[in-house]
Amino acid sequence: MGYEPVKFYQVGSFAVGNRLLGRDERTVQSDTGRSNSLTSGHRACQGCGEALGARYALDAAMRAAGGRLVAANATGCLEVFSTPYPETSWQIPWIHSLFGNAPAVATGMAAALKAKGRTDVRVVAQAGDGGTVDIGFGALSGMFERNDDVLFICYDNEAYMNTGVQRSGATPPAARTATTEAIGDEPGNVFGQGKNVPMLAVAHEIPYVATASVAELHDLERKVERAMGLRGARYVHVLVPCPLGWQAASSDTVRLARLASESGLFPLFEAEHGRVVDVRPIRRKVPVEEYLRPQGRYKHLFGEHGRPDLVAAIQEMADANIERFGLLAEPVASGAR
Repeated sequence: MGYEPVKFYQVGSFAVGNRLLGRDERTVQSDTGRSNSLTSGHRACQGCGEALGARYALDAAMRAAGGRLVAANATGCLEVFSTPYPETSWQIPWIHSLFGNAPAVATGMAAALKAKGRTDVRVVAQAGDGGTVDIGFGALSGMFERNDDVLFICYDNEAYMNTGVQRSGATPPAARTATTEAIGDEPGNVFGQGKNVPMLAVAHEIPYVATASVAELHDLERKVERAMGLRGARYVHVLVPCPLGWQAASSDTVRLARLASESGLFPLFEAEHGRVVDVRPIRRKVPVEEYLRPQGRYKHLFGEHGRPDLVAAIQEMADANIERFGLLAEPVASGAR
C-alpha cells in the first residue's frame, strides 16, 4: 500500500513546522522522526532560552551527522537541569566534563575516534558563557589553535545563572548581577570589561564561526548544519535569554533575543577562516531602550533616578555594531570581507 505524507497548510501562521516550505527547507523540529537529543523531563526553568537553543542545535547536528554524534558538556545550567542523578534527558552519547575543560575533553574524544578510524562519528562540545568565556577559555583557545575536529557551541545567557547569577565575562555593561550591584556612580557591570569570544574565535582563523539566537531558530539550525558540514574547529555562539537572571517574563524569552539583534547589541554573522562572510541584516531597527526596559537587571537605568547617560552609552555600542557589520545594509557576499 502506498504512503502519502499528510500536508498541514498553516497559512499566515508562524508554526515551527512551516509545512508550506519544501521538505529540505523545513526545521528539523517539524519532522516526527527528529532525534529529540534533549528530550522532555528536564528541569529547566519556564521560558529557558538555553533549553530551547540546545534542543534545536543538537537535533540539527544529529540530522547533519546522520545520527552519529557524541557530546561533551561542561558543568553549568544545561548539565544541571538535564541530568539530575540518576536521571538524564539526553538521548545521545553524552559526557559531563568539568566546568572549564569541555574543549579538552571533546578534543580527546575526537582524537580517540580518529585513532579508531571512525570518521563517521562527529563530536560536539557545549558550555554556557561561564564555561566558555571565562573558566574554559584557555582550553577553547587551544582547541582552536590545534584546529581540532570539534564543533563547540556556547549558550550565552550572560552570567553564571546556575550558581546565583554572578557576573561573567559575557555580562553586558550596566547589567545588575549578584556581584555587580546597581549602586554607586557606575551601577551594574562596569563598561569596558569582558570578552567578545565570537570575534576572538574569528581571530583564530578557524574554519567556521557564527553567532545565532533563539529568536531565529531556522537560522540557528542552518548555521549548525553548515558547521557540521566542515572539518576542523568550529564555533557557534548562541544568545539564550534567562528569565531568572535577566529578571524578565518567561514569555518574553524569544522577544528579548529578537530585540537584542534588532537593536544591534547582538549581531548575527558568519565567518570563515578569519573573514566575515555573511551577516543577517536588521529588519526593524529598534532603540536599545526597547530591549533594556523589560529586564529587571536594567531597572536602575530608568525611572525617577534613572541613568539616561548609561542608556546612551549602550546605544553607542549598538550603533557601533551596526556600522561595523553593516547590519542595515544587504548581507555580505560570501568571501567579500
